[in-house]
Amino acid sequence: MDHKELQKKIIENYQGEEKMMILVFAQWCVNHDLNPEELYLRAYPNQFANVALKEAIDLTVPKDEAGEVADETLLNILSLFGNDELAYVVTEEINKRKPN
Repeated sequence: MDHKELQKKIIENYQGEEKMMILVFAQWCVNHDLNPEELYLRAYPNQFANVALKEAIDLTVPKDEAGEVADETLLNILSLFGNDELAYVVTEEINKRKPN
């Protein structure tokens, strides 16, 4: 495998992992009766049409059919991809659920 092929493979792997991160975020939102697009727009107000998010939303299942996505798991995944703004919005939603 030459350098160009290796570079292409690395990019493809990253994009696949990024899609998985988006799907985990979208499913977490569904599991907590939240709209993934609304949360995403709160984090990134200048990014309107996110095709990858729309595709991920199409792949989510109803919360009664879904496995649990732990809050910490989602926050760790968002952190790995540098989505600090989205992690902040998710944290706000988590804090709304917790009793004071």
